Amino acid sequence: MKVLNMLTSEDMKRIKSQTDLPLLIEHYKKEIWEWKQKESRWIADKNLLEGSKKTIEELANKLVEISKENEVLKEKVQSAEGETSLVKAIGINSPEMKALRKENEELKKALKK
Repeated sequence: MKVLNMLTSEDMKRIKSQTDLPLLIEHYKKEIWEWKQKESRWIADKNLLEGSKKTIEELANKLVEISKENEVLKEKVQSAEGETSLVKAIGINSPEMKALRKENEELKKALKK
């Protein structure tokens, strides 16, 4: 009955008198076509939404993986920096380095003479 409310009063009179039944048929055909168009848009929107959800889930999972890899790499960098500092400290204070400094000082004194 909702469809009948969409018709004009003049259309209703014609339908009630059954003199113009094709008008009602045409009206229903148009309404069916409009509903099919809406349904088609809804299906397209649903498919787009599902595709977007899948993409977002994949990106979220990839982000988690990258974050984990980033943490591992940060730990490796810190470890490497620590080792480098140790090597520098040991190198500067090593007996070989002290001997080279002493020799350098002796050579400077020899040059001054």
